[in-house]
Amino acid sequence: MNPGKKSRRKLDPETAPAMARVREARRAYRKFYAMCFWSYRKDLRIGHGDVDWVTETLKKKRRHACLEGGGANRRSR
Repeated sequence: MNPGKKSRRKLDPETAPAMARVREARRAYRKFYAMCFWSYRKDLRIGHGDVDWVTETLKKKRRHACLEGGGANRRSR
């Protein structure tokens, strides 16, 4: 993917943001697989209907890590 290159796709204003959300959910699933999604298939295909699930799972895991005092949210002393 080349971020400076204009897309050749012709998408209506409603479809483009939905596609972007799916793309970001797929990235998050891959990036946080080991920490949050390890109990699911690694090759799980994230679609439009999975965006909210990915978001909620990440939020839950982050809250859980904060309550335990661990993870990236812990301050160095």
